[in-house]
Amino acid sequence: MPVEYDEELVEELKKTFAGLESPVKIHWFLDPDAECVYCEDTQQILDLVQQTSNNKVTVIKHVKSDPETRKYNIDMFPALLIHGVDEWNIRYFGIPAGYEFGAFIEDIVDASTGRVNLSPEIKEALLKYVTRPTRIMIFVTPTCPYCPLAVRAAHRFAMVNKNIYGDMIEALEFSDLADKYGVYAVPKNVIQIDGEDKLEFEGAAPDPYFVAQILQAYGVELPQKLQEQLAGLGSEEIEETVEDVHEHHH
Repeated sequence: MPVEYDEELVEELKKTFAGLESPVKIHWFLDPDAECVYCEDTQQILDLVQQTSNNKVTVIKHVKSDPETRKYNIDMFPALLIHGVDEWNIRYFGIPAGYEFGAFIEDIVDASTGRVNLSPEIKEALLKYVTRPTRIMIFVTPTCPYCPLAVRAAHRFAMVNKNIYGDMIEALEFSDLADKYGVYAVPKNVIQIDGEDKLEFEGAAPDPYFVAQILQAYGVELPQKLQEQLAGLGSEEIEETVEDVHEHHH
């Protein structure tokens, strides 16, 4: 799955990155002892991002034994971690290719501005109720058109509350983990609190629904304003988006 790009994409990226406000660091974590099928392709993507960002994006490589690996709680390889105005847990396990490339670019822009497009009610709920290390694992494949929506949601939530780890996990590269969680359709979303699996659901859900799932994992009732947002979506819209899944075969 080599990364193919043309002049048009290069120009588009230059235009997008012209809006970067603060420098962005992408930490790339590798395990030198493990086979890495897509590392060359990932390197191509990172080179492209660096070149088109006018040096506003820097890539820093780490190996498994580096102190940064422990500092940032990186437990699987290869991994990418995006830092900008602040250090958040915006993480990619596996290659951000195919449909995920767009999410990767949007994350870089968000990290550079520090601004997140979420309703005040959602930000408030995430800050108030997510009080322990909470990992949102989004299993994806590069060919899944709905997956970036779920990944972006998890990453925006991670920018609101540092207890949240937003993890894109490429199901083909981490096939043992995907098997463990019975990933047959993507995006498959798993919510862990303190390392314990609490809840899982499939599909790219609207933000209020997604937050409702996180609060459910905490055993918290949804605040009134969020209930109203959820009611405003209508059950059909929720069913539709949550049914937006892509069959995953490996």
